[in-house]
Amino acid sequence: MTSTRARISKAVIPAAGLGTRFLPATKATPKEMLPVVDKPAIQYVVEEAVAAGLSDVLMITGRNKRPLEDHFDRNYELEETLTRKGDDSRLARVRESSDLATMHYVRQGDPRGLGHAVLCAEPHVGDQPFAVLLGDDLIDPRDPLLSRMIAVQEQYGGSVVALMEVDPASIHLYGSAAIEATGEEGVVRVTDLVEKPEAAQAPSCYAVIGRYVLDSVVFETLKKTRPGRGGEIQLTDALRELAHRDDKGGLVHGVVFNGRRYDTGDRADYLRAIVRLACERDDLGPDFRAWLRSYVNEEMQE
Repeated sequence: MTSTRARISKAVIPAAGLGTRFLPATKATPKEMLPVVDKPAIQYVVEEAVAAGLSDVLMITGRNKRPLEDHFDRNYELEETLTRKGDDSRLARVRESSDLATMHYVRQGDPRGLGHAVLCAEPHVGDQPFAVLLGDDLIDPRDPLLSRMIAVQEQYGGSVVALMEVDPASIHLYGSAAIEATGEEGVVRVTDLVEKPEAAQAPSCYAVIGRYVLDSVVFETLKKTRPGRGGEIQLTDALRELAHRDDKGGLVHGVVFNGRRYDTGDRADYLRAIVRLACERDDLGPDFRAWLRSYVNEEMQE
C-alpha cells in the first residue's frame, strides 16, 4: 500500500472493551457511557477529535455497545418532549452529541487487541493518515494535544505517538519509548517501543498514552504482526517495527505531553476526573468546591 500525504480528517475510536474493572456498573452499560459529570466519557473523546478538525469518526465496537450508537443519534421523542416544554437549554444539549460529527461504526468481532481493532478501520480509512483516540484517556480541551500531533505528522510524515513522562514504578502499565531529540521542543524521534515492560527493561520513563496519528502503512504492518503480550495483536509492536524502518512511512515521532490528562479506565482516576472537571465548571464549581472543602476539613478532624 502506498501512502499519500493528505490533510487528516478521520478519527478512529476503539470502543469494544468489556470494562471489567467497573463491574457491575458495566454489566449492561458500556464503560464508554459512564458519566463524567453530566456527559458520557466517550463524548469528551469525540469532542476532542472534532476540535482538532476531524469531522469523520469511526468507532470500533462490539457486542452490547448499541448505546454508543444511540447516544450519537437523534432522539426524536425526547427532542419533541423538550420542544413542547420550551426547554431550549436541555434540547440544545441533547442535540449536541448527534450534531458533533459524521459517525460510523464497525464491530471488531473477536477482541484480539488494540492492533486488531485499528486494523478493522482499514476499509474506512483507506490510504490516508488518520488519528486514533483511546476512550480511557480524556485530554483537557485547554491542552490541544491532538492538534499538535497532527501538525507534527504533517511536518515529518510517518506516525506520531503521544508520550508522557511517568514514575518508573508505573511504566509497566504502558508502552515505553526509546527516544532521540529532534531539535524541536516537545517533539522527539522514537527509535524503539516496548509494550508494558518491567521497570528494569524499560527503555525510558516516557509512556505512550492513548493518542496516535498514524500513517496508513501501519495496516500492512499490523497484518504481519504476531500476537504479543496477552496473546493480542499489539499496536505498540507494529509501531516498533515501523520505528526501525528508514523510509518516510516508517518514521515514528513522539509529542511529549505535559498537560492535563484524566484516566477514566481506572476507578480511582475516574473519580478524580469527575471531581476535577466538576470543580472547573462555572455552573457547578463554586458550590461544589465549597462543599468539597467542608467535607475534607471534616474528614481531617476525625
